[in-house]
Amino acid sequence: MKKKWIAIIITAVLTLGCLLAGCGDKEKHGEKTKYGTSTEGKFVVGFDQEFPPMGFVGEEGEFTGFDLELAKEVANRLNLEFIPNPISWDAKDLELSSGTIDCIWNGFTMTGREEDYTFSKPYLNNKQVFVVKKDSKIQSLEDLTGKMIEVQTDSSAEAALKEKKELASTFEKIQTVPDYNTAMMDLEQGAVDAIAMDEVVAAYQIQSREENFKILEEEISSELYAIGFLKGNSLLKENVEKVLTEMVNDGTMKKLSKKWFGSDITIFK
Repeated sequence: MKKKWIAIIITAVLTLGCLLAGCGDKEKHGEKTKYGTSTEGKFVVGFDQEFPPMGFVGEEGEFTGFDLELAKEVANRLNLEFIPNPISWDAKDLELSSGTIDCIWNGFTMTGREEDYTFSKPYLNNKQVFVVKKDSKIQSLEDLTGKMIEVQTDSSAEAALKEKKELASTFEKIQTVPDYNTAMMDLEQGAVDAIAMDEVVAAYQIQSREENFKILEEEISSELYAIGFLKGNSLLKENVEKVLTEMVNDGTMKKLSKKWFGSDITIFK
């Protein structure tokens, strides 16, 4: 019995000592890791797997996309294991604060969220634009008067049009669809005259459809995309930004942008 109590006391002392010393913090919070990641040697990126071309499930079941390719290259150059982690978008803050992911990198809008995260410098200026058929006579926003417009439900473009009431009032009708693949087919078949959508999505869709469409020059609104880190995690942010600067200088970022969007639309400096 005496030995049992001695063992219990030793265990309690060791546990208390570990708690005071912060045992496990390195793995959970990344405070003592070299790059500021949650787990030594790994770079875990949280993303929405249903947001092509930024991050999505490819034809062979693999995780792919512009953002994920950027993130993977960053991990490689930092000698970290790249782990793409699909998350529920509603739970992104919990995933980040618990250390399950190191950052949110998936067409993440920093506009209006600047105080909630430690953000990288923006790398894309995502505009909300109109897409029409390549041979359409529609050249400007004025030409959309009396036209049928389509937009994805709960998208940034839909929100932008709700704010631009004066512009929206000139259309014959604004109808919503669940996804942009449906919208592009409707436009191709002449069921609608134009689609309001994110420029990054539009560029990807146009490139993958043999460029039979065009984007109007006049934008509806715009928002900046950046990488979101846990508030205060400047170490990881700075390390990632250093690598992104290298990728700009050696042309890697431009190359990836052309691959996914057909042109270089990045703004990282």
